[in-house]
Amino acid sequence: MYSIKEIMTTSSVIPVIVIEDIEDAVPLAQALVNGGLKVLEVTLRTDAGLAAISKIKQAVPDAIVGAGTVVSLLDLSKAIDAGSEFLVSPGSTPALIDAALQQSVPWLPGVSGPSEAMRLLEQGLSHLKFFPAQAAGGIPMLKSIAGPLPQIKFCPTGGINEATAPDYLALGNVLCIGGSWMLDSAQIDAKDWSAIEAKARAAARL
Repeated sequence: MYSIKEIMTTSSVIPVIVIEDIEDAVPLAQALVNGGLKVLEVTLRTDAGLAAISKIKQAVPDAIVGAGTVVSLLDLSKAIDAGSEFLVSPGSTPALIDAALQQSVPWLPGVSGPSEAMRLLEQGLSHLKFFPAQAAGGIPMLKSIAGPLPQIKFCPTGGINEATAPDYLALGNVLCIGGSWMLDSAQIDAKDWSAIEAKARAAARL
């Protein structure tokens, strides 16, 4: 079992994956891992999400696969049952915080400002998702939060692309970023896994 810190420092970029066709799950995950992106966040935004997590975990042993868009207690339970090695939420609620803290699976809750970050810090959570990164103030906001809350480390996600990623990763309170720019929908539809691998390799070099 990895800690959330270990997961966030394994790869500087975590692909945020939306699986529409379950048959894409394993070859897509393998292409990303081959390109150097070992930590994979599979969102629960589609009906294929949970099955994709299970398939990837079984077929791609080098991947660290987790569930994204965990927004309810039912999501949390199903994601763990599917074999998720970590959980990611866009925000948090008191009930979700209580349930997640009772689990051994590491959780990355989302915040968009210092008050939310402080409430989670009170619960012993110092590794957080900053979401939606660009819309919530981006790099200036993260720099501002670093002053009074230097102990909190972030994975900014939302609106980040290949051009802006290096600036986020240069911040002292950012351990990794989440993004989807390496997941070209046309290439996925065409099953062009070598192209996805090339994009992943470029992302892994950031």
